[in-house]
Amino acid sequence: MRLKALPGSLFALAIAGLPAAAAAQAPLAAEACLGCHGPDGKGVAGAAPIAGRDRAELVAIMVAFRANERPGTIMGRIARGYTDAEIAAMADHFSRIR
Repeated sequence: MRLKALPGSLFALAIAGLPAAAAAQAPLAAEACLGCHGPDGKGVAGAAPIAGRDRAELVAIMVAFRANERPGTIMGRIARGYTDAEIAAMADHFSRIR
């Protein structure tokens, strides 16, 4: 599946470093992910692993879920609750886990 281009502000967050406030949000914003994706984001019980994935890819996936452009059972509903900065912070957090 091909994803649409990211909006300018979100693309900038995906490529550039995060503001300190957004980086500090990562562990808190990422807490909702842990129930399905596991405490380390490596995936459990049918949930895809998200740890160690490319940061820009994680941002694009979450944006696609939020825009209802990627099918998912619960992810679309969850993603709609996150701001661009929170998505970028979560992507930064999970992309660093090895």
